[in-house]
Amino acid sequence: MAQKDTAKAILNAAEELFSERGFAETSLRNITTKANVNLAAVNYHFGSKKSLIQAVFARFLTPFSEGLAQDLVEYRQQLNGRAPQLGELLRLLSSASMRSGGNNPHRLGMFMRLLGLAYTQGQGHLRKFLRHEYGTLFRDYMELITAATPDLSNEERFWRIHFMLGATVFTLSGADALTAMAEHDLGSSADVAQVVDKLVPFLAAGMTAS
Repeated sequence: MAQKDTAKAILNAAEELFSERGFAETSLRNITTKANVNLAAVNYHFGSKKSLIQAVFARFLTPFSEGLAQDLVEYRQQLNGRAPQLGELLRLLSSASMRSGGNNPHRLGMFMRLLGLAYTQGQGHLRKFLRHEYGTLFRDYMELITAATPDLSNEERFWRIHFMLGATVFTLSGADALTAMAEHDLGSSADVAQVVDKLVPFLAAGMTAS
């Protein structure tokens, strides 16, 4: 197996196992077995389990952040003096997420499960990595969110953003099951893009509720 293919196989296995079992519950041996490589290959390409976890996140977040950064540049130009709108900003975020997942709902769902785990499991190194690599973009986006929600205090905005994140992670990490339930109970089919279309106005309403 070529080195590039080996690294990709390790990342694929790690992404799937981390999202299914969690970070602490997944050993490097689990990953090497699934990827059909030896432990030396993991050490060669990634150096440590922590670095592998960071690489799994970077594989999704780097193209996401690059795409969103460009979208924000264009959006600021289009504002032409008017205030940013929350719904528009959430649409930019959802579009960048869909593109970064390669419009593959399975990959997007896996990443959302990983994002939820990053919050619920003690991964201080990961939060530090995310702040270092993507903090500038996050601050730029939050500046626009703040301008779009001028009636909220910083404290209220903090809580609502995290409630919004929780709803997003819950919905998209289980989108396959949710759409299957909708088809069974309502007789209507929907793909992940349609679920996102329904989710965005709900999130915007929650952020701006009186």
